[in-house]
Amino acid sequence: MVTATFLLGILIQILAFISLPFLCGGILQKIRAYAQGRRGAPVLQILYDTVRMIKKSPIDGPFSGFFSESSAIFAFAFGLVLWSLVSFEWASLLLIPFLIGMIRFATVAYAVENGTSFGGMGAARETLLFIFGEPILILVLVVLESNVVFHENFAHISFAILFFLGATLIVLSDLAKPPFDDPRTHLELTMVHEAMLLEASGRTRAFFELAHQFKTASLFLLLTKLGLEHVEVFLGVSSVPIWKELASFGGAILLSALIGYWEANSTRRKWIWIPELLGLNFIFMLILGILLKLGK
Repeated sequence: MVTATFLLGILIQILAFISLPFLCGGILQKIRAYAQGRRGAPVLQILYDTVRMIKKSPIDGPFSGFFSESSAIFAFAFGLVLWSLVSFEWASLLLIPFLIGMIRFATVAYAVENGTSFGGMGAARETLLFIFGEPILILVLVVLESNVVFHENFAHISFAILFFLGATLIVLSDLAKPPFDDPRTHLELTMVHEAMLLEASGRTRAFFELAHQFKTASLFLLLTKLGLEHVEVFLGVSSVPIWKELASFGGAILLSALIGYWEANSTRRKWIWIPELLGLNFIFMLILGILLKLGK
């Protein structure tokens, strides 16, 4: 019975590994469209577009070189490693910022080598978000790697809510969602991820999009697992493999829907305000992490 339960949990984990990268992005876009009064594309539109683009050869620009030809493969490979790490937890979660940084490096290198003004602007903004956001992500992972458990009392539940709100803000920063960017438009002042990939086409675009979807699903699943494994209310669920995997899958889907709704009903802030926001969030998470360690 235990063996069958364990195998079923592994099967659910594998199915989630295959489907979540496409479902998270598709549901996010679908909920965003519904919230704006539109029908929107099918949930699996990202999968359809990826298959269609992989069949096409890329068209490289006049300034293309090594990074234009290889960055998409690097981004895809690091994205796949990141997604497998979050899904199967085969190593320390502290590798996550490094893998996200390598995906960013590959994308920025592609944008900069092509030499377009839009690509350079998007690369500069992506780097800014990385510099201010990744230390906070490392801080979150360090605190939670120390086996902190939020108990069932008012103080701990309050700390848990504040902690996960701060962590969610970093996810929004990593994915360039409002208030950091506004993917609903393609105006020159509101592009981060899109601006860097304007020159990408065919298989190159497909690999970059797959890397982005791997990163999106990884961050959503990471937040869900942190909640399941560090909040005492959910510890009973996370101790059973089947229920843990089902809850993780459902939590990532729910988080995709919530962020899609948030994206449709919020706006971005001025870029001069973003370093202040992330800096204040770092100080807030640092103080909160110290309080959690002292109260452990």
